[in-house]
Amino acid sequence: MVDVGAKNETARTARAAGSIFMKPETLALIRDGSAKKGDVLGIARIAAIQAAKRTGDLIPLCHPIALTRVTADFSIDEAHSAVHCAVTAECFGRTGVEMEALTSASVGLLTIYDMCKAVDRGMRIDNVRLIEKKGGKSGHWTAE
Repeated sequence: MVDVGAKNETARTARAAGSIFMKPETLALIRDGSAKKGDVLGIARIAAIQAAKRTGDLIPLCHPIALTRVTADFSIDEAHSAVHCAVTAECFGRTGVEMEALTSASVGLLTIYDMCKAVDRGMRIDNVRLIEKKGGKSGHWTAE
């Protein structure tokens, strides 16, 4: 791992997002809450938050950090037959939370896939990316 001991502790925030595309019938199951495994978006939200908390265990050289806040929001996009995931992760520390936000968004979307794969194996997870980061030596960065 990289030595971050000499870095100043600062407030750090990262936002990540991604989408999962599916058949309209699959999206209807999610929207209507009638998926066989239960509340897809509620469970995906919990999975996303848990994933952020476990990022240091999952990514070999990633520092474990004390998160102060994680939000995972899901929105249904009928026009594109998709669910979009937006995650915000925050901490006060010596290293950023980009990996936590990205891991959270990825696992949230993977959870949707897992819960709906019996009816739609062709779902596609797409465009998982960092949207914004704030704090630390590099300051504020926003995706173009």
